Amino acid sequence: MARAVAVAAVVTVVGVLFLSGGAVAGASTGPGQQEFGLTERQLVQNIEQVEALISGCMRAHGFEYVAVDAETVRRGMKADKTLPGLEEEEFVAKYGFGIATLYTGKPPQLAEGYSPGKIGLGRRNIEIFKGLSPADQVAYNRALFGENSDATLAIGLDSEDFSRCGGCTREAIERVFEPEQLKASYYNPKDALIANDPRMKAALREYAAAMRKAGFDTADPNAVEAEIRERLDAITGGGTVPVEQLSSEQLAALEELQNYERRLAAKTLELEEKIVEPVEDRVEKELFARRVE
Repeated sequence: MARAVAVAAVVTVVGVLFLSGGAVAGASTGPGQQEFGLTERQLVQNIEQVEALISGCMRAHGFEYVAVDAETVRRGMKADKTLPGLEEEEFVAKYGFGIATLYTGKPPQLAEGYSPGKIGLGRRNIEIFKGLSPADQVAYNRALFGENSDATLAIGLDSEDFSRCGGCTREAIERVFEPEQLKASYYNPKDALIANDPRMKAALREYAAAMRKAGFDTADPNAVEAEIRERLDAITGGGTVPVEQLSSEQLAALEELQNYERRLAAKTLELEEKIVEPVEDRVEKELFARRVE
């Protein structure tokens, strides 16, 4: 249900709501389903079509972009959920969701280590970018991602949310995916079935009450990542200003947001493991066991 970007070292976070990126934890891909309710074959075909269109669009802008194969994009969809040497709880304690806490403001192709925006671009495209002059790098990414964005196809697929994608990436996505899938409010059909179960609704009400008691206004798991990103964009002017160029006031606000993100992520993980995940697992098994019978 939530689209927050939390991570674990070499751990597939499929049972925890805010770690999964679907409408309900672990529910975004059911039996035979991939992201956006697609089959494996459909997802691969869509990725290949989008990448080919991105390449053509970038060429029209005067830049070289090598269409990335589906396997690379699929690996990229998981790359933002790993950080070597850290277990899940360790990462959350240190980095929260990995949004404001890992902000650099650098182009994704130049960011070192953990970088959500770097995923799924392919080694050749990163090499092409690094070979450009600083001015051409800015123009290249404006063409590829749009203004104030670094969201790759892999990011949009993994979170089932294309709203942050722009430039040639967005143009290509719009030509391949269905209009309903392009909406920020898109709900994977399987997720919707689980979320509409009375037991899930009750669990989410309990979760919201516990979050309020803990001092957080964010009662909806869907809003946790969006809240951090919106506040980060407000501080950095869209997220494209290198951290070393931020003013002292901006740096102070960023530090405050980072501390808030850590607290929010820790409480979210705790409550979802305790309240939401057990119910979600039970509802999913019952619903889809009946459909297999």
